[in-house]
Amino acid sequence: MSETIAVPAQSLAATASQAPIIDVAHVHKSVTDSTGTLEILRDIDFTLAERETVAIVGASGSGKSTLLSIIAGLDTPTRGTVRLAGEDLFALNEDERAALRARKLGFVFQSFQLLANLTALENVMLPLELAGHRDARRRAADMLGRVGLAQRLSHYPKVLSGGEQQRVALARAFVVQPAVLLADEPTGSLDFATGETIMELMFALNREQGTTLVLVTHDRAIAERCDRRITIEAGRLV
Repeated sequence: MSETIAVPAQSLAATASQAPIIDVAHVHKSVTDSTGTLEILRDIDFTLAERETVAIVGASGSGKSTLLSIIAGLDTPTRGTVRLAGEDLFALNEDERAALRARKLGFVFQSFQLLANLTALENVMLPLELAGHRDARRRAADMLGRVGLAQRLSHYPKVLSGGEQQRVALARAFVVQPAVLLADEPTGSLDFATGETIMELMFALNREQGTTLVLVTHDRAIAERCDRRITIEAGRLV
């Protein structure tokens, strides 16, 4: 006769809370042209926990940025699945993926990706307005103050330094309090000292908000500050 074991409710809650925020399962990515098929990613398989900080590292052309785009649902895998907060990204249509990104993801890019015709304040307000927040102006101004730009709210990107533009990008990413922040070479276009300042700010905001941070970087020192490092060589996990 089999024995039934009672599991305390606290244990069940703890187990549930340990479900991965990101689950990448056997992801492949290939492209085909007149010269043949190029395998960009080959059987990528890993999970990330809530609040984890992870660096994706590897040589140029290894597939790092492609993997980040697939995690974000901006690119589609040839095979495999990606789950974000339990949702299968590629079982959703494009509009549904965009809505999930708006709720769960923040982005920081090497090239900042600010809208040139919007001020710093308006750039940071934009994701809040798209999400329907009525206090977008106040929240955006508060976050720009948090990153040291309280005096630059009305400035357009063209008159901001590279470091200031990346601070605006950080404020825009964190103002929606995303579950996951994806960063693609966030210091790649900055000088060393400015890059150090930006990374200190990114890690501080990440700790404050309890975000899962996934960043692509060539910088070994930045990678070593993360909880984990995922190394890709020729499209494969090492």
